[in-house]
Formats: sequence, structure tokens, C-alpha cells
Amino acid sequence: MKFILNKQIKYYTKETFRWINLIGALLFIVMTIILMKYKPVYSVSILEEQIGYIKNKYELEEKVQEMIEKEGTNNIAYVDIKVEPEYKFTLVSRKEQTNLEQIVAKIEEQTQITYKYYAVTLDGEQKTVVDSLEEAENLVTEMQEEYKNSTKIVNVAISEVYAQDKEEYDIVDVKVAKEEVAEELQEIEDATVNGVYLSQKPITGRITSRFGNRESIRTYNHTGLDIAAPYGTEIKAAAGGTVTWSGYKGSYGNLVIIDCGNNVEIYYGHCSKLNVKKGQEVKAGDVIGKVGSTGNSTGNHLHFEIRVNGTRVNPQNYIYGE
Repeated sequence: MKFILNKQIKYYTKETFRWINLIGALLFIVMTIILMKYKPVYSVSILEEQIGYIKNKYELEEKVQEMIEKEGTNNIAYVDIKVEPEYKFTLVSRKEQTNLEQIVAKIEEQTQITYKYYAVTLDGEQKTVVDSLEEAENLVTEMQEEYKNSTKIVNVAISEVYAQDKEEYDIVDVKVAKEEVAEELQEIEDATVNGVYLSQKPITGRITSRFGNRESIRTYNHTGLDIAAPYGTEIKAAAGGTVTWSGYKGSYGNLVIIDCGNNVEIYYGHCSKLNVKKGQEVKAGDVIGKVGSTGNSTGNHLHFEIRVNGTRVNPQNYIYGE
């Protein structure tokens, strides 16, 4: 009985191996046929949208990592990849093309790159933008040295600026930047009277009477500039200071006088309306009144007068000079 059982076991074992070999051969044939028609790839999706196929998902991950590693190079401050690619192993026709570069481009479309540049500022106002901190520092050092004896202390400084679009700032080389800043500093120098910077034109208009003119309306040389403008045009302070007069004053009509310090006073005459009061502190650009024709006047205009140590000077030496 034991002999017969052993013989049956050997028979079934042999049959089992035969069937296993047969099935293995069939599977090999099937896989060979499949692989002749299809190839294994990774399907890549972004935001649940299938965008292509790649052979090796690690190649794509390396490309994504390369994007991230751009931070700190070529003025790139931050790289924010807003999507994560999703992978699915699949078989596709051998005719189907893999498209790694196109997939990378799709991911780049969903990536926000922030660029960092360096702005050179004058009194807090941005004047020019350069690529590197070293360029900006050299420029500021040169400007501070060149203008250290200026009649007005100008704060030349550096600030970081950021942009998502490389075209947002007009990036210039250091030579051009130096010329631009030097031009700005010269304009400030030209617009400075006794250390007071006239940074704001009070109004825009046509000059109808210049400093020193003799005209039939008066028996003395003109003491300022007359600038014609429509009735009610806002008048802005040319420089900051303290209002020492705001009211009617003889031939000036409605007048504002601002003490700008350094013994510099500025008169704004013939106003239709006064927006400030005596003792009020104002800064350049503040609206102090409106154009009118009060006092000794033949039409709507601003009488703009500058006095240094009580002596009237020609405003066009510092402003409205063009």
C-alpha cells in the first residue's frame, strides 16, 4: 500500500511540474506578445489631468529638484512649485511617445518664480535697479563720496525689490545706473535753495510773468513767478515746513507763507481758497490752497515767491527752470 501511495505522489508531482512549466511557457509567450505591442511607462497627471508619459519617474523628480535648486541663482529668490505630479504605472502602445520635456514645461507653467533685485533709492524714492548687491553697494559708496559736500544731505540707500516677472523692472548695468543716479542727484542739487530741497512743483501751468519783470500792473520789479492755471487748481507745497501766515495780505490777496527752515520762506499768493492754518506743519506735496485771482491780480494764477534771509530770489534758479 505504501509503495502504491508513493508512486501516486510521484506521478502527481511530475504532472504538477509539467503543468507549471506549461503555464510558465504560456505566460512567457503572452508577455512576449504583450511587450512586442506595448511598453511599460508611468502616466503623469497634474491636478487630475493626464499630461503625458515618462519611462522613469525619477527622471522627472530630478528635473523638479533642479527647478527648486535654482533658488539663490540668477536673481531667483524663491521657487514655488504649486502642483505635485501624480504617477500611475501602466502599459501603452509602443507607438505612444514619452514626453518628459513637455511634462516639465507643464509643471513650470504651474511654478511661481520670484526674482530679487537691488534698487538704489534717493531719500526713500527708487531711482534705478541693478542685478547684484555688490553693484548696488559700490554705486552707493561712489555717490556718497562724490556728493559728500553737497549743500543738501541726500540719503542714498539700497533696498531689495521682488518681482514675479523679470520684465517688471528695467535692470541696468552699473555704469548706466551711476549715470541715472548722478543725474537725479544733480537735479536735487539744482532744486536746493540754502539747503532746502524744492521737490514738488506747486502747480502745472504757463508762466505769465517772470522774476524781475516790470509790467503795467505794478510799479516795481516782479518779486516772484506768476503761473497761470484754471480757477480752483490745487496748490501743493514745494517743500515742507511750518505755516507762518494763512490769510489775506494786501496785493498778495489770500496768501500762504511757509517757513521751510534754513531762513527760507516760500509765498503762495492770489489763492481762491486756503487749506492750511497758521502754525500747521506741512510736507512737500500737501495741498495748501487753490488757484484764484485775489489781491492785485488780472486773472487766475499762482504768485510763487522765495525769500532767503528775507531777500527775494529767482525761483527759476531752483524750480520751473526748464
